[in-house]
Amino acid sequence: LIFILSSGSDPNKELDILADDLNMSDRLKRIALGQGQGKKASSLIEKGMAHGDWVMLQNCHLSISWMPTLEQVCDNMEPDKIHPEFRLWLTSMPSESFPTAVLQNGVKITKEPPKGLRANLKSTYSKLDNDKLRRTNKPKEFMRLLFGLSFYHALVIERKKFGPLGWNIPYEFNDTDMDIT
Repeated sequence: LIFILSSGSDPNKELDILADDLNMSDRLKRIALGQGQGKKASSLIEKGMAHGDWVMLQNCHLSISWMPTLEQVCDNMEPDKIHPEFRLWLTSMPSESFPTAVLQNGVKITKEPPKGLRANLKSTYSKLDNDKLRRTNKPKEFMRLLFGLSFYHALVIERKKFGPLGWNIPYEFNDTDMDIT
């Protein structure tokens, strides 16, 4: 499964929720690819295929030199020898160096931030449930703070489409940042 990333998108939260729902949280292994992480990634894939773990290789576009190895690993996978619960999750920005064979054989998923303030606010509020909203003994104040933060989040996400106009430093304020605050 290949997550094609766009600016401001982060599939980690959704994958965590899916892993929780399917009781795979303890079997979800992640590695952020970069310099020297290729051997560790290969090892995780081998162990995952044997034990049925989920393996997430993040930022494949940053490990250009390891991409031929990834293609070879994927080509050498034998369905008869792979645990039925094994999943290989890849995240990458669009890149010329991403192996075409892996891309053609994989399921591609994209996640883009909602377009417009209203859509972004709806998206933020749709992810909340009553339990999350009632965790405080001051619900009225909490709701006001939540709206202010949600509106700020939506504004920053929407503002990115204008590029450097009015913003000196681009910052990818995404759903994970919203959850942390």
